[in-house]
Amino acid sequence: MKQLERKLSRFAIHDLTMYLVGGQGLALLLSLAKPAFLGALVLVPAAVLAGQWWRLLTFLFTPPAVNPIFAAFALYLLWFMGGALEAQWGTVRYNLYVLIGYLMTAAGAFAFPYYPASNGYLIGSIFLAFAYLFPRYEIYLFFILPVQVKWLALLTWLFYGFAFLTGGWAARILILAATTNFLVFFGGDLLHQLRYGHRRLRQQARAAVERGKPLHLCTVCGITDKTHPTMDFRYCTKCEPPVAYCTEHLRNHEHRRTEPENEAQ
Repeated sequence: MKQLERKLSRFAIHDLTMYLVGGQGLALLLSLAKPAFLGALVLVPAAVLAGQWWRLLTFLFTPPAVNPIFAAFALYLLWFMGGALEAQWGTVRYNLYVLIGYLMTAAGAFAFPYYPASNGYLIGSIFLAFAYLFPRYEIYLFFILPVQVKWLALLTWLFYGFAFLTGGWAARILILAATTNFLVFFGGDLLHQLRYGHRRLRQQARAAVERGKPLHLCTVCGITDKTHPTMDFRYCTKCEPPVAYCTEHLRNHEHRRTEPENEAQ
């Protein structure tokens, strides 16, 4: 990966998120003056094939909302989260993350030439990556309610799952395409956590079973310190090996003997 970063470093775009935020902010301002402007930005493969090639790039600059207040808040979060990812990964890796999501979204859109595709799921993948790396970071919803981003990410995954199950094939392909970058970057970690979590659950279950086993068991009647917690148990040293008996059978039992193997034969 380091060799790839050195080779691609000269092609990487520093502060890529700033360009995305700036383009979306400019598109929002232009749409306020002319609402139909946004229709010329979204990716419609049939229109691209008809000669409107710019849609392959301009759909990246589709603003997150028409309402300026919500759009400004969403753009601020995008700027913050994208900058944090670039600082964490480095410019090349962050560019690769966005590039994979972009290429997969654009390729998936061509499966349904007349279905418009936006950058919503692609931007969502940036949020999911941020939430995975910084799960305890708090965002103040409505500038009042603090919520850790891991819970918002969980809601996002649930929304994606619901949209995947109830939506058409176009929506399903776009969801899979835009989250491919997340699976490429974090799939190995998720599999490791699943294996580790499964192993830990088995260890906890084994420990629970061990805790549930009785400490003393009467060899004659079978009662235990679990079934009879007030019973006093003793071990008979004349039995070989020494075994436990309740007080009732401690002095009323036949002593056990383990015969040597050669005598048994």
